[in-house]
Amino acid sequence: MVTTEIADKIRRLEEKYAAMGQDLSSYLDGLLYADYLTYWDYIQLDVLLNLQHPRTPIPDENIFIIYHQITELYFKLTLQAIEQVCHAPVLTADLFKTQLKRINNYFRNLINSFEIMVEGMDKQQFLQFRMALLPASGFQSGQFRKIEICSTTLVNLVYEPQRPPLKDKELSEVLDNIYWRSGATELATGKKTLTLRQFEQKYMQEFLLLANRYKPCNMQLRYKELAPEVQQEVLPLLKEYDLNINVRWPLMHYKSAVRYLNRKPEDIAATGGTNWQQYLPPRHKRIVFFPEIWTEEELENWGKLAFEE
Repeated sequence: MVTTEIADKIRRLEEKYAAMGQDLSSYLDGLLYADYLTYWDYIQLDVLLNLQHPRTPIPDENIFIIYHQITELYFKLTLQAIEQVCHAPVLTADLFKTQLKRINNYFRNLINSFEIMVEGMDKQQFLQFRMALLPASGFQSGQFRKIEICSTTLVNLVYEPQRPPLKDKELSEVLDNIYWRSGATELATGKKTLTLRQFEQKYMQEFLLLANRYKPCNMQLRYKELAPEVQQEVLPLLKEYDLNINVRWPLMHYKSAVRYLNRKPEDIAATGGTNWQQYLPPRHKRIVFFPEIWTEEELENWGKLAFEE
């Protein structure tokens, strides 16, 4: 028996498909023949579990691969949330707070789970399999760099002493001076590492297009558009966002690097040849997405704030 409710839905479906020049009957036939959806098909479980391709037979390399894959998926979710804030036709307090909470949850999970990297691998196994990864490096996470670019005015991603002459320059010139480029230079010569050259070849044009797209609507500028009372509402979430990405996250990487690469009398080099001892500690970089929301004292103590709040 066809109820009034079902008949109404069929009519609406006919209208929907007719507007696209399609025949509803053919789609109904497709439903009759289609298999039921399963969990494993929906999330592509077999594909997912076969995305790990270790370079060595050392067991703990799988931990390393899977953790970094999980990290990149969280970065993808973060970029999706940023997109919804930055390109919202009308930005409300609820929308901003909702997406900030999501991003903070993603990074909170990443930061808390980083013990998997710090304590979850055998040190000797790591030091063995890492040599098969040269010159790849976590430095080459394009998605993380995109999060940075979308979060703030681009000149804020330049080391502070270099900013004044770049404030009115083209984005391409600012991007040429972005802070992380100096983090992938050869320790002995100061030249670009192969890691950096590979990274620039793959991503720099994409980064420039992204920077232009977000120049009028990055997270910092969208925050400034809000009414003062709304800014106060989102301020605690925005501070957590800044600390999570620019302090807590790099500190966890530094902690991991110290565990695996710190050795007397000379530290072990990173796979990408990056000068991690200077590059990873946030107190050295002092990269801040929203400098206007912090006091001078807080900015002076950047890198220490994460464990005081």
